[in-house]
Amino acid sequence: MENLLNNIIKLNKKYTNFGQVASYIPELKNANSEDLGICIIDKDNNIHYAGDYKKKFTIQSVSKTIILAMALMDNDWSYVFSKVGMEPSGDPFNSIMKLETDDTKKPCNPMINAGAIVTTSLIKGTTLKEKEERMLAFFRKIAKNDDIKINQAVYESEKLTGDRNRAMAYLLKNDGVINGDVEEILDLYFKQCSIEVDCVDLARIGLLFANYGIDIETGERVISENVSRMVKTFMVTCGMYDASGEFAIKVGIPAKSGVGGGIMASVPRKMGIGVYGPSLDKKGNSIAGIKILEDLSKQLELSIF
Repeated sequence: MENLLNNIIKLNKKYTNFGQVASYIPELKNANSEDLGICIIDKDNNIHYAGDYKKKFTIQSVSKTIILAMALMDNDWSYVFSKVGMEPSGDPFNSIMKLETDDTKKPCNPMINAGAIVTTSLIKGTTLKEKEERMLAFFRKIAKNDDIKINQAVYESEKLTGDRNRAMAYLLKNDGVINGDVEEILDLYFKQCSIEVDCVDLARIGLLFANYGIDIETGERVISENVSRMVKTFMVTCGMYDASGEFAIKVGIPAKSGVGGGIMASVPRKMGIGVYGPSLDKKGNSIAGIKILEDLSKQLELSIF
């Protein structure tokens, strides 16, 4: 497996030259566009890796899967989906248009920014600090890494430049889709996106979803089967922004990307995959990361379709 992964990294390294690191969040510009790494953890808990798999990066939109799981665990699912839809948007992840034009006023799905702000608002806790502590504790548990923390510099950069997300949040508040203090909700949202991980962390989380919420080592049910299934379904239909359909055809596995360069993938009953490559395509996905997953899916016959 290591030989396969090393070869796939080597073959696809050239694609890092065809994208750009995210720049709309100033702190993300510091990433090395040539970084490329992968980690796979299979159902027997074997770990395989190659490339820059130890590099730390902020989880960004990959966090939307975990926050959705928390929101569904904290609330009745019918209430969650009264606030956010279940359909692909067909628009960029940071689009604001449908909040004005859609009759329901609720975001299309939890994987776009507006939808993720809604699910963040549904996390239980009496104070912002309590919510943040619960969120971090959950991330650490499912990644099996007690050292996971928020990258303060990225968080401050996100907060300083997050006017588009701020506009979405106030529209959602105005239309009664979210309740509570908008700035507190945004603060938690910016913090969740700024959680620092590596490929191993993403592979661990991906494996938990692949195993339908059961910890592969202990047998503990961490996430219900229904919630795990729902999250993976959203990963298939909406996880790669407005390139999700093409990704489903070419790769065929549940995956979620983030503009930090991470991609988390879950192959049901088989493995979790974490990929890192901060050079992004025009839709905000890791350009070489997608190529890696295409090759991996073909060679290991991973497509669920």
